Amino acid sequence: MRKLSLLILSLSAFVLCRADVRLPNVLSSNMVLQQRSQVNLWGWCEPQEKIMITASWDGKVDSVKGTRDGNWKLSLATPAAGGPYTITIKGQNTLTLENILIGEVWVCSGQSNMEMSESWGLPDVQAELPSCYNSNIRFFHVPRTTAAYPQDDCPGKWTVCDSNELKQFSAVAYFFAKKLNGELNVPIGLIEAAWGGTPAEVWTPAGLVNGDPVLKAAAEKQKPAKGWPYTPGYCYNAMIAPLTPFAIAGALWYQGESNTEAPHTYGKLLSTMIASWRGAWNAPLPFYYVQIAPFAYGVKDQGAVVREEEARTMRLENTGMVVISDLVTDTANIHPKDKHDVGLRLASWALAETYHRSGITFKNPTYQSMEIKGDKAILTITDAPDGLLLKGKEPIELVIAGEDKVFYPAKAKIEGSRMIVSAPAVKKPVAVRYQFDNAGIGNIFGKDGLPLAPFRTDDWPVMTDSGL
Repeated sequence: MRKLSLLILSLSAFVLCRADVRLPNVLSSNMVLQQRSQVNLWGWCEPQEKIMITASWDGKVDSVKGTRDGNWKLSLATPAAGGPYTITIKGQNTLTLENILIGEVWVCSGQSNMEMSESWGLPDVQAELPSCYNSNIRFFHVPRTTAAYPQDDCPGKWTVCDSNELKQFSAVAYFFAKKLNGELNVPIGLIEAAWGGTPAEVWTPAGLVNGDPVLKAAAEKQKPAKGWPYTPGYCYNAMIAPLTPFAIAGALWYQGESNTEAPHTYGKLLSTMIASWRGAWNAPLPFYYVQIAPFAYGVKDQGAVVREEEARTMRLENTGMVVISDLVTDTANIHPKDKHDVGLRLASWALAETYHRSGITFKNPTYQSMEIKGDKAILTITDAPDGLLLKGKEPIELVIAGEDKVFYPAKAKIEGSRMIVSAPAVKKPVAVRYQFDNAGIGNIFGKDGLPLAPFRTDDWPVMTDSGL
């Protein structure tokens, strides 16, 4: 009897200690996999365990052997968009992932303006709730999480877009997905990894920030807060790193307000972060972002400098920036409520640049060059194929200065895509600025409807509380 009891205990211990095949949370039923690509499946298992994987889109059986450390990874080729499909993963146990779609997957990150959902009282999203159900739009919401070191898994689950799920999901991301789904007629998967108040340092690998004297000094200017982390890398480690084996089409970014403490280094920081994400995914990911909106920051020009740094970041290949100054109705509110048009403008960038659709207006008119003739500055504006339009009798937020660096309100005569700028007090112009102000909202547009991007023609030092 004693021997039988020992045998039962031994068998029980074996069963309890056996390592079942497990998956990270981002690999689950209801997920969207990137179409026409090599997608990774990965997880954990018994060391040296053989795992058989069958995807229903081709019925082919693939196998992989676990490592001595109990990890496994396999790459599968996905077909064109479609579904639903199943994936069966069989080792000592069997896992079946169901209702899988093949389509386009985008990571959506940043701070509160990316995070804002119907729960913030957004009227555009509230109007969507009765009819928003769409089985071809799927959400994966990464909860707010931090870690001192890169993680291999994060909480979350894939869900189908319906009124309950949409209430807590990024409004910008939803409107982006709705537009893409309608235009491309393919499933869209959205992964939201955002946290209000966070500076960009926390979304960048710590070694890249701390290893650069300029970025490290800027990071040290971040003030501790109760509602969000400020330590470099902490959100990247917990909310981005676990996703990097998962194939995606690109990334959306809406952040910058929390980096106004050190505005002059934001472009370097953002470029570093973009490069790190592309390196982690091992792909030249399209990266489309939103320029911060006009807001009455407490220190002169700190918001304007961040916007300037964001504009400079467009020098990177495969990036695009959305200007939203015209969507702001209250410059005392750092959270503009119009997230519908923000999502559509991001979608226009993706449709034109990533999916190569023609006939789409997506680039804001942008300052290109200046020529001085007498008492006038003649500015050439690019990306205004139909010309410029002044909404009102006089330009707003347009100023001009001479060598004394004193700026005066300017008049502008518009000729196609050129602006002839002058002011009675400036006899020999040297510099022109447009909407270079924390809370300024201009009134010059391309005739296609997009606002002229803020700019300055000079490189004169700009002071903030952080110095030059």
